[in-house]
Amino acid sequence: MNATLYLLVAQGLLGAFDTLYYHEWRARLPGGLPGTAEELILHAARDLIYAVLFGSLPFVRYDGVWAFALAAMLVAEIVITLRDFVVEDRVRRPLGGVFPGECVTHATMGILYGAVLSHLVPVILVSTTLPTALTPWQGAPWLRLVLPWMAGGVLASGIRDLSAAFGPRWLRYQWGITWTP
Repeated sequence: MNATLYLLVAQGLLGAFDTLYYHEWRARLPGGLPGTAEELILHAARDLIYAVLFGSLPFVRYDGVWAFALAAMLVAEIVITLRDFVVEDRVRRPLGGVFPGECVTHATMGILYGAVLSHLVPVILVSTTLPTALTPWQGAPWLRLVLPWMAGGVLASGIRDLSAAFGPRWLRYQWGITWTP
């Protein structure tokens, strides 16, 4: 399970880079640009899933029915990401498209997610045969420190995206730019 968590740390670091550099700074998605709300909502939904994964996997194993709930979260992340690829392409067209480096970052994150699944799916399959419980387990101590911090960061990012999509104007960064489609 520690290998899964190491891969999740790498995924989280790449995700943080993608969010801060490409979404926040380069594309300025939360800055109130027209048409970005759907992409922000997808990002927020995915952020919630990662907050649960980062915050729980270093501490508990999902057994029995909980294993199916974990599997559902993993499948939901895939569905959200696939939808996000389509939405991003449409939303970013007026901005000149998705940045080439962002495409590479997304591809790398997809490969990492596949590696996470290659380690986690066998654990889930065994866990489905166990009695239903969130079973405590002892992962590497540094992972039990780092991943909860990452959970807080990705949760804050999701709240930020929802605020930008639905909240009042003052919740968005004031980028000082004008943008017209």
